Amino acid sequence: MSNIITPDKLSLSKSHIINEAIIQDVIAENPSILGLGDIILRDKERLQPKAGRLDLLLQDPDSSRRYEVELQLGKCDESHIVRTIEYWDIERKRYPQYDHCAVIIAEDITSRFLNVISLFNGHIPLIAIQMNAFEVEGKIALVFTKVLDELPLGLVDDDEDVALQADRGYWLAKGSEYSMELADKLLVYIKELDAAYEFNYNKSYIGMAVAGKARNFIVVRAKKKAINVEFKLPKTSEYDALLEESDIDVVSYRIRWKRYKVKLSLEDLTDKKEVLLRLLKDSENYFNA
Repeated sequence: MSNIITPDKLSLSKSHIINEAIIQDVIAENPSILGLGDIILRDKERLQPKAGRLDLLLQDPDSSRRYEVELQLGKCDESHIVRTIEYWDIERKRYPQYDHCAVIIAEDITSRFLNVISLFNGHIPLIAIQMNAFEVEGKIALVFTKVLDELPLGLVDDDEDVALQADRGYWLAKGSEYSMELADKLLVYIKELDAAYEFNYNKSYIGMAVAGKARNFIVVRAKKKAINVEFKLPKTSEYDALLEESDIDVVSYRIRWKRYKVKLSLEDLTDKKEVLLRLLKDSENYFNA
């Protein structure tokens, strides 16, 4: 048992050795210590218009995920929560092309403030991390523990049993005869993968189903003069290049749902069948993986 020691816990807010700036530098040098994955530093003490400075801006280099991090020694309080959410809101409005998440770090996150923070969760992507410091053989060890994780949004077919059902007539009125003909043409391609696929009409989207069971590897929304289609695929340079070279109109990449959202015209469905068949097949495989 001689190899086991009991470290002394330190109060960082009362420490004369370590301060908030030092901890910022430690995190900036190695952001992965927060337990948020293999993330990198984008900025430190980032100036916010008329709102002070954001402690740390971190990013996942493999995606467009950004973390707005606010650090506080001692107890988490009202101003810390408000400041964190305010900076998150500013960043997401300035840079909407990224997926943003607010991160609160404090030494002491009491059950009261944990309850307050959890009220925002589900509406605001928010993570709370408790920071502890220990003295071990004359050195200081920092330990970061996630005490509140972001509430993940359900995937498009997670609520299929309670989805608001619709029919073809609903989408004819919402879109048009023309756009539903485009959807039908796409369905012909889908049936080349499996003849059992059928449209599953809901008020939010047109999904896919086999024998009544949802299989939403793509979802369709009929507009007046086109259809928007979301392919469930990882965002990669290969797919980015394929879509760009085929001149398909990419509306966005929906990070949380891992879906490329594209706008398809009659020309796309007529002239780009091989590209669409590949996207459909890859989406089906990724969905089933």
